[in-house]
Amino acid sequence: MPLHILLILVVGGIASIALALHLLGLSQAPTFALETARTAWLRARPDDVIETIKITADGRAARIITDRGHGILWQMGADTCARLLTGTETLNFGAKTAILYLNDYAAPKVLLHLTPDEQIEWQDWITQR
Repeated sequence: MPLHILLILVVGGIASIALALHLLGLSQAPTFALETARTAWLRARPDDVIETIKITADGRAARIITDRGHGILWQMGADTCARLLTGTETLNFGAKTAILYLNDYAAPKVLLHLTPDEQIEWQDWITQR
């Protein structure tokens, strides 16, 4: 088989699989419920005792309070990421988004989609720690 035909078949096959997965809804990251957020946090930090969980309206992030301090949990692709806040974080707001800057070189910032009410709650939560 000529190389240019093989290349077309391979690229077309991969594109078809990606399109089929997207049309079936399998390209969307799952949203958090209380139990899935708890499970995701404990998978990353198994020694923590969770006191409260507050999930955002879009279900893609959560504020967590544990026995070790405040933390944030968010969707990162098909996986989740959990970080304890160190007290040096800043939160900048846009129209429908907020960017939380973390003191962590592995995850320097988190883009959050927050409602106006959630923006106020998150700002209060960040400043009162």
